Amino acid sequence: MKNMDASVIEVLQQAGSQDPNILKPAEQTLKQWETERGFYTALFNVFSNHSLSVNIRWMAILYFKNGVDRYWRKYAPNAIAEDEKEFLRQRLIANFEEPINQLAVQLAALIAKIARYDCPREWDTLIPTLLDVIRGQNSLAQHRALLTLHHVVKSLASKCLAADRRLFQELTSNVFNFILNLWNTYTESFLIMASNGADTNQIQEVLEKALLLLRILRKLIVHGFLSLSKSQDAILFLEVIFERARTCLECRKTLISRGVQLEVCDKFIIHLTKVLMGVLEVHSWYYIELIPTSLEFCVFYCFTEAGQSLAFERFTIQCLNLIKAMLTHFLRSGRRSNSSDPIQRRDRLVEDPIDRAHQLKQKFFTPEMLTEICSRLVTHYFLLTPSDLELWDTDPENFFVDDGGESWKYSLRPCTVSVFLAFFHQFKEVCASVLVELMQRHHQPVDPNNLHAILLKDAVYNAVGLAAFDLYDEVNFDQWFSTTLKEELKIRSNNYRIIRRRVCWLIGRWTSVKLSAELRPELYELMVEVLSPDEDLGVRLAASDALKLAIDDFQFNPEEFSPYLESAFSLLFSLLKEVKECDTKVHVLYVLSFMIERTGSEINPYVGVLSSYLPALWQQSEEYNLLRCAIITTLIHLEKALGPGSVILEPLIVGVVAFSCDVNQDDHVYLLEDGLWLWLALLQNAHVATPAIMDLAKNMPALLEQSTEYLKLCLYVVQAYIMLSPQEFLSQRGAVIVETLRSIMGDLRSEGLLMTLMVFETYMRASPRQGAQLIKPVLINIFEHVYKSDDPVMVRTMYLSIVARVLWLHKDIFIQVISELTRKMGGNEEKEEAVLGQIISAWVNQRQITTHPERCKLLALALCSLLEANCPPSVLEHFPQIISKIVETLNDITTLDNIEYECIGSAIDSLSITEQSSLQQYEDEDYGNEHERRKRRLEFSDPVLCTSLKNTLQNQLLTLRRLVGDNQFNQLMSTLNPEIDEQLKCYVSL
Repeated sequence: MKNMDASVIEVLQQAGSQDPNILKPAEQTLKQWETERGFYTALFNVFSNHSLSVNIRWMAILYFKNGVDRYWRKYAPNAIAEDEKEFLRQRLIANFEEPINQLAVQLAALIAKIARYDCPREWDTLIPTLLDVIRGQNSLAQHRALLTLHHVVKSLASKCLAADRRLFQELTSNVFNFILNLWNTYTESFLIMASNGADTNQIQEVLEKALLLLRILRKLIVHGFLSLSKSQDAILFLEVIFERARTCLECRKTLISRGVQLEVCDKFIIHLTKVLMGVLEVHSWYYIELIPTSLEFCVFYCFTEAGQSLAFERFTIQCLNLIKAMLTHFLRSGRRSNSSDPIQRRDRLVEDPIDRAHQLKQKFFTPEMLTEICSRLVTHYFLLTPSDLELWDTDPENFFVDDGGESWKYSLRPCTVSVFLAFFHQFKEVCASVLVELMQRHHQPVDPNNLHAILLKDAVYNAVGLAAFDLYDEVNFDQWFSTTLKEELKIRSNNYRIIRRRVCWLIGRWTSVKLSAELRPELYELMVEVLSPDEDLGVRLAASDALKLAIDDFQFNPEEFSPYLESAFSLLFSLLKEVKECDTKVHVLYVLSFMIERTGSEINPYVGVLSSYLPALWQQSEEYNLLRCAIITTLIHLEKALGPGSVILEPLIVGVVAFSCDVNQDDHVYLLEDGLWLWLALLQNAHVATPAIMDLAKNMPALLEQSTEYLKLCLYVVQAYIMLSPQEFLSQRGAVIVETLRSIMGDLRSEGLLMTLMVFETYMRASPRQGAQLIKPVLINIFEHVYKSDDPVMVRTMYLSIVARVLWLHKDIFIQVISELTRKMGGNEEKEEAVLGQIISAWVNQRQITTHPERCKLLALALCSLLEANCPPSVLEHFPQIISKIVETLNDITTLDNIEYECIGSAIDSLSITEQSSLQQYEDEDYGNEHERRKRRLEFSDPVLCTSLKNTLQNQLLTLRRLVGDNQFNQLMSTLNPEIDEQLKCYVSL
């Protein structure tokens, strides 16, 4: 074992090397040892040896943790032996005196991982051992045991199966009282020591233990009780939370006054609020009775001078989020509660919890309080701070970036915005009146030298923009825009840039809410003026955002925007080159993309400079995939807008597509979807298949294998290639794509399978003989599915269509496939007839699932081709059904000049192109992009449209009659249904 330990230490040292020649062999060795007996015992011995370096011990723990993930489960491949696991479980909890805190955290997480698998069934000593150490007098061991218990409880609480939840509830009932009392003890100790001026290290030690205990209590109370109301300990804990938070905030202020700032104290206070949030989310009905206390607590610290003097930013964010949760969690829905409480289900007289919560909120939030809260949110929390203004001066691009996602949970400004909107939506009447009053008070221009007045105006404008939809009936925005807002954009003072930026933002917010169409040209003119390079960068960025919102609106009229297009595009392009940050470039580039998309070909005269700049920007954005996605999106819009003129972009687009759609490039996972859309746009607008465009297709097989998520897009690209250059593409890539698709067909859902079959059909339509030969490897599978009825209707229709096209146009291939299918089924040549009979029987019986006229005609033409002198008996056995299906199709697709049956010669096939001029007329038609024109040409050249079904049927029957003789032919005709026979005479003359 010692030799093993020494070997492991040596290899771990090598695995920490910066030299790849040493590092990679060491990693390979460790990988080989992962499944060897004794390896994890050796790792334990390494990280338990305090004399070794921290880095080696750290790596040993990490490799042990990875091994637990892969090999600890009993039935995992190469699972760790049971006796070794039992030995390790005993040793891991034999000592809790790890001196290095970071390693202690990793050890605690390691034990928690094992506990998730084994506790309590295979490791019933874990919790008792931890509790014994916690009760002991060894301070370090007690801390490490608390840390471990925290991670174990956290791990067990995350298990979701009913049996696991019952075990966790049992654990909670056994330990909650002990943990609660110990937490009270340590919290009291902290408060006493802090008030008595004790040593900072002693305070820190006690408070760290109190915080660990609080974290344990949080998991226990949130996940360990089926009903909180049945536990006096749980109720006691929740009742004391608010008082503990108040006392700790005052204690914190005392410590700060003495120059002692403890981060752990802030964490402790924050965690008290997290307990409340967790109970609110999981035990909502119980929390209803805590609403008044919680609201009083949070409002005091967020909206009163006395409370705010004690609070700190992260605590304020937590309180605001708690207020928002109480506002939004219990919403009146106009229906009774769906509570799982059996008492509430049984007793209809019990008050609806939602109504109860609503009553408590209404009682607490009086109009006077709402007025104060709404006003303070706007005039206090919405104000830009000195640090905001400093950031604007030093780094305007980062100042402009809008926090998105879930930043409201962690950042004060987005948090206050979300709370403001929650209040506004629930108490609209009061909040709207407050906001209108603030707006009236601050709507006039202010002294540019009065910074506080400017900040107040900015905050009010911010609120009016956020609540735009709710203020629709309260604000005459047209008048405001025409009188005040546009004038404020002309005030050039440096301080007034704050208002100019906000006015641009405000106009953007209101554009889609309430701005008259006749004012839009003036809006465009104002934004173009503000985009001037001599304007502040932050203001210009806000103007670009407002312009994007105006262009993206459904009321946007390109003709109205046309006079401003050149200036707007030029100024935005200058802004794009000027900004440095990736996020800012993305933002401006998306504005340009919107403009290109919405104005279409009108943008063509102005995009030359952008086209020249994008290659350099692509190179500069190597490390910024978000920016590269924006570039690709812009190229897509440029490609579509330029149409035939997009040839100037081809070198750049080919390079971008080659990189984005190459599975060997690590970044392709971020760029692939946009890259495929660009690839498709390139093919759809290409006049000719250049060598560079054709060379891109080498990436497609790997994409089809690996990117089932984007299969539809990949198949669109394949179809576009076939239509662009059928012979060249099918010769170069056709076979490998068929083989790739064949290998994944069994795993595809019906939509993917349908699209794959459509690609095979496109093969045969674009290059009939070549396409049929290429798809031959999948034809056996397709033929098999013809007589299966468990496929969706559209898929079965495609199977039938492909078989029909092969039979009609390539009978030799049809016969070969029938022979191969017979051999696959274990039959000989004599059985081929039976296989063909099965296909025909399924064919005529499933004809009714095909409703598309062209496909019906295709199937009918294929059935006609069966009617030959040397046709197998199985065909003649189905002769009446075959004729019946052909006649039904003729009835569907034929226009008759005379409905009576004396109408021979007057029937016209509505799906036949009989004059070449029809196709020539189409060729001259200005129809869509190049791809759409190629698609239409392919459709018009389809033999299905160039063949008369009526004539085909007559020729086949006359030939059959001549070859088999009148007697046999008359016998066949006598098998027809009399009604079908009469209808047949309308189409053929025999």
